[in-house]
Formats: sequence, structure tokens, C-alpha cells
Amino acid sequence: MDKLIISGNSKISGSVNVHGSKNSALPIIVSSLLSEKSLYLSNVPNVVDVLNLIKLLKNYGVKIAHNKNKLQINPEKINNLSADYDVVRKMRASILILGPLLSRFGEARISLPGGCAIGTRPIDIHLSGLSKLGANFEIQNGFVVGSVKSKLVGNKIKLPFPSVGATENILMASVLAKGETKIINAAREPEIEDLSNCLIKMGAKIEGQGSNTIYVQGVTTLKKAQHQIISDRIVAGTFIIAALILNSNLEIKKFNTLYLKSLINILKKMGANLKINENSIKVLKGPKLKSTSVSTSPYPGFPTDLQAQLMSLMCLSNGKSKIKETIFENRFMHVPELNRLGANITVEKDTATILGNQKFKGAQVMASDLRASISLVLAAMNANGQTTLNRVYHLDRGYENIEKTLSSLGVKIKRKKN
Repeated sequence: MDKLIISGNSKISGSVNVHGSKNSALPIIVSSLLSEKSLYLSNVPNVVDVLNLIKLLKNYGVKIAHNKNKLQINPEKINNLSADYDVVRKMRASILILGPLLSRFGEARISLPGGCAIGTRPIDIHLSGLSKLGANFEIQNGFVVGSVKSKLVGNKIKLPFPSVGATENILMASVLAKGETKIINAAREPEIEDLSNCLIKMGAKIEGQGSNTIYVQGVTTLKKAQHQIISDRIVAGTFIIAALILNSNLEIKKFNTLYLKSLINILKKMGANLKINENSIKVLKGPKLKSTSVSTSPYPGFPTDLQAQLMSLMCLSNGKSKIKETIFENRFMHVPELNRLGANITVEKDTATILGNQKFKGAQVMASDLRASISLVLAAMNANGQTTLNRVYHLDRGYENIEKTLSSLGVKIKRKKN
């Protein structure tokens, strides 16, 4: 497994362009299964999760041409309706294949999914919603086996929690269902809007995306379409926090700053010096930041995917900060590793208390999940001495050539292959 060797006391400067959103690209690529017509995508991130999904779709018989950040997907001839464990175990997003396959073919068989070890993240919300559209499910030898007697039929579906994945799965399944589907308590994330906008270009009839109630009027067929994936707000937020951790001037470009309103508000409260434009943010040097308290919550609240990065920043701020994690019960797995680097963090149930004014020191650390791993990179860039980050494959799932990007900004970081 690869390692990253990071030298501390870094300073960064210049500008960085934000690559396409992993969390948008995955469901949008999957949505191609709904149609026999080609889908052309641009601004697709070259991250491991996307590459694994491409591999999975090719196993189904989908023809995919991949050129840099562009995909041409031809799903006309599907010859396999079963997703095996070997690919599915690597990413939870593969469960999204259920909705499109059931909608188009009336059957699907998918291994129970894997992904980050950050909590149970049960798929029962997915299965319950799809069942209300007329699907039947059985769990057989570690596989979810779904079937539809004739055709999915629209229905009113109220989610118990605004789950992003469940909203996406039900949304895609309902596009070809007979009649109207109403998704109540739907997730409002920008990635849901992006998926909806792509589906509309394909010929779907959707209203209310971005709100907590989405209406879908079923259609019989879809058409050829082109779509540009939105840029990754979590990656953008990571670079903003990186500049603040290193107290450096940095411009983060090519992303919609509205999508980071909750982070911007928190950082301003802490005293960050930010110049905000529609599609870019300039981080400017400033005095030491103040402590604060934050609770993660579904969009437009503070994203759980930026919790670990913010925690690294809080370790250097004045005073005592608190983070309450309300989305995933195991999302403090980076805390012991940050403490190995010199942080002073305690966890009680769903709340982490971070004592500020600490000094990071280089050490051997291990990544436990995608966002945990980048929080360790951020801390290591600030640390005295050298840090070795093990299990880098987690990082590669969501950040495109992170060591090359950081090197171009001035960080001394290199990848060591085992």
C-alpha cells in the first residue's frame, strides 16, 4: 500500500482549481443505466471511486470511453444485472445501481456495499423507498436481490432522514416509473440538484430539486444528453482550510461558493480573512483564529465531510472548540491519529472537544477513511518534522493527484509505493 511522506512547516501560495465532484459524478454516471442512449460527461474527477464505478459498469456491458476528465457512456447493451462483491466492497455508492436497473429491467442483484468504515449507513432507507415504487427485495448470501412484477409505479415516499443516497436511488428509479412520485424529506445537497439537472437533460420530468420535496413525473424513454459535473465543494473547503492552517495566501477557483456557505460562516466566526466571489475564494494571511462550536447536519447545514478538516484547524486556534457529529456515529476515527501528531482532543459520545494552541509534531499515522486521511495531511503540513501517512488508498478515493496538487502549491510531499 502506498504511503505519503510529508515534511512540515509548509507554506503555500498561488491558486488551485477545484476538480469535479466525486459525490456528483458517481450517481450521474450510474444514471446512464436508465437509458439506451449515450451520456456525455465533462469535469469528471479522476479519483479511485469513479474509476471503480467505470470498471463496475463495464462489467455490465456498458461501453465507456474515458479521456482525461471526460466520459462517453453507451449503455445500450447491458448483459449482466449482478454486481459482485469484489468491486462493490470498495465503495458504498454502488448501491445506487439498484434504482436504475430495477426501473429499466425489472431486476437487479447487488452485493451488500462497502466504502468508508464510518458507521452503519444502513441501506434500509433505499430498500423501503424502492419498495413503495413496487420493488420486492430479498437478501441472499450477502446479495440484495430486487425484482419488479411488471413496472415501477409512482408513489408518495417520505424519508425518515434526508439521506443523500436514498434520495438519489429513489429519484433515479422514479424517472421511468408510471405516474407521479413525490419524495418528501428529500436531501437538498447540491449533488442532488446536479443529478436532477442531468436527468432533466436526458428527458426526465423533475421539479423541486434543491428543496425538501421533489416531484417526478414518469416518462417512457430517455434521450442522448451532455452534462458538466459541478466542482467538488468538499475539495474546495479542504483547500480553504489548508491555507488557514498554514496561514498562507491562496486562491481557490472554479467552484460555486454558495455551496460552502455553512463553512464560510464558521470560518468568518473564527476570524478568517476571506475574499469571496461567485466562483472563487481568496484566503489571506491573518491573526490566529478563535475557537468555536459546530454541529454537523444535512445540507444546508455544516457538512460531515468537512468535519475532520475543520478539527485539524481547531487544534491550532485559540481556546476550546467543540464538534458535534450528528450524521455518522463512527466519524471520529481520525481523533487518535491527530492526537499522535500532538493534538489534544477528547471524545464523549457524539461530541469532540478540541483544546487549541497545540503544536503538531511529525509521526507515523494511519488513514481510517477518506476525510480522516485528508485531515492528517493538513495537520502534517503544519507539523514540526516529517509525517508518514499510511493507507493512502482512502485519500485516492476522493482527491485527484493530491500530492501533485499540494507540491505545486509549495508543500514538500511525495508518494512512496510499497
